[in-house]
Amino acid sequence: MSNGDIFLGEVIGTAILILFGAGVCAAVTLHHSKARAAGWIVIAFGWGFGVLAGAYTAAPLSGGHLNPAVTLGVAVDTGEWGKVPLYILAQMVGAVLGAVLAYLVYFAQFQANAEEDKAQPTLGIFSTGPEVRSPVANTMTEVIATIALVLPILAFGKNDGIGIGQIPGQDAGIYGSGISILLVSLLVVGIGLSLGGPTGYAINPARDLGPRLTHAVLPIPNKGSSDWGYAWVPVVGPVIGGLLAGLIFNAAF
Repeated sequence: MSNGDIFLGEVIGTAILILFGAGVCAAVTLHHSKARAAGWIVIAFGWGFGVLAGAYTAAPLSGGHLNPAVTLGVAVDTGEWGKVPLYILAQMVGAVLGAVLAYLVYFAQFQANAEEDKAQPTLGIFSTGPEVRSPVANTMTEVIATIALVLPILAFGKNDGIGIGQIPGQDAGIYGSGISILLVSLLVVGIGLSLGGPTGYAINPARDLGPRLTHAVLPIPNKGSSDWGYAWVPVVGPVIGGLLAGLIFNAAF
């Protein structure tokens, strides 16, 4: 994979992921949305479908990491660290781009937030936040949830049965086969349903930090705080989780 392919693939794939993810959060949260109050299950599936679309799109170009935690886990497994900064930079750019696109899709709904009777905080559309603010507990949740994501992704390549369904003429990258990407999307849905309750399951530093930066900059009326005091948790937790997943995979497999 060339550097250009990696950068382009990760930007496009991560942008699609965040467009779907922030989009479903906006759909469920904002006034004047047809999906308002549709609930957590809808959000979990929206993020899962975002992974599905983003990873399938990016896989032929970059392998479809879309997540610094995944990139770090792969680097620990393979010992190849040279392109890690490129992957992470592209993922951050893609995350910001995806957040901007989601904002544009729901532009009218965001503008309606200027109405005093409709005003509501909007950070939850873009980034995660804890239900009970406890830095140690919140970080531990993100570490465990990220291991639950990255370790299966690494293990999928060792499972011969998953080889059925290879995308004809395409390289599925770290996933090993086309069917693996589908399984990862379902895995993300499962993590959301099972482990997402405490913190909103960032499990991806770019997924949280890129949209949080975008939220801070965008001219959203009555948007509320970007909560920078919490912003380190959904970065540090997934980074630790991704590294630990790589170490566990090397030790076990």
